[in-house]
Amino acid sequence: MHPQSSPAHPEIAIHLQDGTTRTLVLDGRRVTLGRSSDNELSYPDDPVLSRHHLALELHDGLWFAVDLGSKNGTVINGQRLNGRQHLRPGDRLVAGRVTIILQDPLNTADQTLVFVDEDLDSDGSSSFSARLDDVVSSTESGLDVALASSAITAAGQVQALLDAGRELAEHRPLPELFRVILRLATEAVGAQRGVLMTLEEGELIIRANLGEGFRISNAVRDKVLNERTSLLVQDARSDALLKSSMTIVQQKVRSLIAAPLQTSDQVIGLLYVDSPNIVRPFTSDDLNMLTVMANIAAIRIEHARLIEVEQAERMMAKELEQAAEIQRNLLPKGQPAVSGLDVAGHSIPCRMVGGDYFDYVTLPGGKFGVIVADVAGKGLPAAMLMSSMQARVQILSEDTEDLAEFVTRLNRGIAANCPGNRFITFFMVVFDPATGNFSYCNAGHNPPFLIRASGQVERLLDGGPVLGILRTMNYTAATGRLENGDVLAMFSDGVTEARNDADEEYDEGPFLEELIAHRQQPAKTMVIDVHDALERFLGSAPANDDITLVVVRRHAA
Repeated sequence: MHPQSSPAHPEIAIHLQDGTTRTLVLDGRRVTLGRSSDNELSYPDDPVLSRHHLALELHDGLWFAVDLGSKNGTVINGQRLNGRQHLRPGDRLVAGRVTIILQDPLNTADQTLVFVDEDLDSDGSSSFSARLDDVVSSTESGLDVALASSAITAAGQVQALLDAGRELAEHRPLPELFRVILRLATEAVGAQRGVLMTLEEGELIIRANLGEGFRISNAVRDKVLNERTSLLVQDARSDALLKSSMTIVQQKVRSLIAAPLQTSDQVIGLLYVDSPNIVRPFTSDDLNMLTVMANIAAIRIEHARLIEVEQAERMMAKELEQAAEIQRNLLPKGQPAVSGLDVAGHSIPCRMVGGDYFDYVTLPGGKFGVIVADVAGKGLPAAMLMSSMQARVQILSEDTEDLAEFVTRLNRGIAANCPGNRFITFFMVVFDPATGNFSYCNAGHNPPFLIRASGQVERLLDGGPVLGILRTMNYTAATGRLENGDVLAMFSDGVTEARNDADEEYDEGPFLEELIAHRQQPAKTMVIDVHDALERFLGSAPANDDITLVVVRRHAA
């Protein structure tokens, strides 16, 4: 038997809000927790957690908890964690929706499940094993086959399976279903304790338990999961398999059964029951019945999971429809009325919602601003970040006249809340409608085309890097002038990087040719005609990115 964890290597029990639990051995490495994927304990969907929220560190043989400057803080034993605090067995840490309890390796009374290394000899005197195919005498699985099999014969067992089939036929949420399966299993074989676990990305997660303090052999677990074999030990104290195990002695386990939660093609978990008291040892009939019951339960679990996935997808589709409507309402409706300027814009998301953004703003001093931006990524996350930026733009437009200051403040606010894998390309131009003079700032966006009435082309490049990366960046603005007949065309990279069925890129060349050819048209007509040319180029190929085009044309007031 291999040695169990020593006090220098304690374990932590990690409890999530959905009821799942896992254990982790603290083997001396620093363990961090947070939303970011580079944490050992990463929970990206927990909005309360910071990207790097909490660390567990070993110093001079003692473990400490350290809050990493998290926004919402960490609680230890009901008090806010400040600085570094020594951890003792039983200490409870709460960070976001995650609860961590430091286990005492010498006292497992408060543990739900720990696996321990033990050798498993195949010649145990009171151990039996069974495989599902042998029990039901068929490659199929299910209640009807089980009842037709000679392996399930006792009237009580048949009734137990009928009861299980009836109860499991009802639709239940997964947490409730796990509890019902475990109750049926323990009642069917007269077990005093039990635990049901499912495999999630190769790790067993507790879904329901009756009793606590389980310490299950790694060898038992591996035999059940890897060999798809149910295992019965009638009397662990006299069995050659486990009689030398201190784990069994400490728990006073006498009889146990472990069965795989097995569908027709995979093992999705494990069902374990035992009895500390040997009022009635488990029998081979109990083993057969629990093997079949675990199969029925596995099929029902998978069916319930599919139902939940379908429901989640329907809900997501409905939410995306609502998000798309909200996003459409955030974009300008119609053309703004600005003396001397003809303005039109159009944006099409490649998915239901997108990360492209354009807007018109009125600034102090009678100035008129146009914005085009592109959030890195696609879909709902990009749309949410775009919505957040739009709100900041509206607030800044009320009291900020200087363009460089406007973009600098906007970047500072975005960088403070932008996820590490996101950024925003941004272009803003501010016109004095009376003179045609303008100032602009380009934050890593595709440089717009300034097309003179003569057909000459200029690019607007000045500004700085993308928004959301460098919080302390100070942006600069440049100036220019729009004469009568001049056109400023702003666009997202979804236009120039569009690809057709032949995998050819539209590129800036053909796009610019269309702009020059239509430069004398009204802004709205120009946007429509240029977009039609892009659609002809795409043919039947779907757009692989959001497409946005905004045109400003100066004319005599």
